[in-house]
Amino acid sequence: MCERDGLFFQRFSRRGLLRTMGSAGAAIALPGHLAALMAPAAAAGAMTTVKATHGSGFCNLGMFLAHERKLTEADGVTLDFVVTPSNAEITTMFGAGLVDMSMIPYSNFMTLYDAGAPVKIVAGGGVQGCMIVAREGIRSAADLKGKTLGTFQADTLEVLPFDYLKKAGLTFRDLDVRYLDTSPELAQAFIAGAVDAICHIEPYATQCLQSRKGATLLSDGTDVYGAGYSDCVLAARTPFIEKNPAAVRAVIKALFTAQAQIESDRDAALKDTVGSYYKTTMAAAVDASAKQPVCTDQRNQTDFIIARGQSMKEMGYVKTAPGRDAFDWSLLEQVIAANRPLYDGLKLKSA
Repeated sequence: MCERDGLFFQRFSRRGLLRTMGSAGAAIALPGHLAALMAPAAAAGAMTTVKATHGSGFCNLGMFLAHERKLTEADGVTLDFVVTPSNAEITTMFGAGLVDMSMIPYSNFMTLYDAGAPVKIVAGGGVQGCMIVAREGIRSAADLKGKTLGTFQADTLEVLPFDYLKKAGLTFRDLDVRYLDTSPELAQAFIAGAVDAICHIEPYATQCLQSRKGATLLSDGTDVYGAGYSDCVLAARTPFIEKNPAAVRAVIKALFTAQAQIESDRDAALKDTVGSYYKTTMAAAVDASAKQPVCTDQRNQTDFIIARGQSMKEMGYVKTAPGRDAFDWSLLEQVIAANRPLYDGLKLKSA
C-alpha cells in the first residue's frame, strides 16, 4: 500500500496540489491546464459572478440545478463553474483562492483548513451515498484483508473505508490501497477487475454494482455513521464572505430552491442534469439519486464532521481536527429567516 508520511501537501504536489494555501493573495504558478480554466468570464452587466468548483456525485445535484436553471440570477448573481481535470485539483484551486466557493467533501475541506487556508463551511450539499462495493466472494470487512481497495486521497471516500475497517479491528495496512484521480477512472478500475473493492459515490457506485457480476455492497455508510451523515459541503473563502455576503446568501438560497425543486419533482431535475452533468441513464439516475439526497441545511452534522477530524488525524492528513470555528452558519440562517416558507417546505433539514 501507499504509506502515509503525514505531509499532505508535499505528497499531493506531484498531482497538482499546492503546498501553500493560506493566503488568498499569494502569487501562484499554475500548471498550464489549470491556468487555461481561469480565463476571465464574459462581462455580465451588473451581475456579481461567483466562481465555483464542484465534484461529480449526486451530492452536487443542488449545485448543478442552481447553475442549469440560473437560480442565483434573481438575486443578481451569476454562478460560474470552473471544471477541473481531476478531484485533487478541485482542492487546489479552492485552497489557492482561484475560486470563491466549492462544493467539496468535508475531508478535503479539513486539509485546507488545517493548512491555514481562509475557508469556512457555509452550507451543506448532499448526505449519505458513500458506498463500499466489492467483487464476488468478498462479503465482509474481514474478507478485504490482503485485497486491493480503490479510492481518492483525503476524500470522504477514503474516510468511510478507514472507519469501516477500524470498526472491524482492521487498518489500511491490512489492504493494498490504490488512489485514483477521477470518478469515471475509479469506477472503470473496479468494473475492469483492476481492484477488488472501491469506495465510491452515486451514480458510480450503483453502476459498479450493476456492471460487475456478483458485486456486493459492503457498506452504504449508514452502518458506520447512521442515517443522514454528511458527504459534501459548500465552503467559501473567508475574504469573499466578508466582501460579498449577499452573493454567498444568493448561492445558499439557490441551493434551498434547487432542493425544493428536486424534492417536488425529481424526474424533472434529473432530466435537466443527466447527460450534461451525469453520464448515466435516467433509470440509473433515479435509483442512485435517492441514495444520496440533497440537504442544504446540515447544521445538525457539525458534530459528525468535527468527529471525522480524528480519522483524518490518524490517516496523517491533518495535525488538528477542526472545531466549530470552521463553520459559519450565519448566512444560511439569514437565508432561512428571509425565506421561511421555502425552508419550511423542505423534507431534509436540521430543524
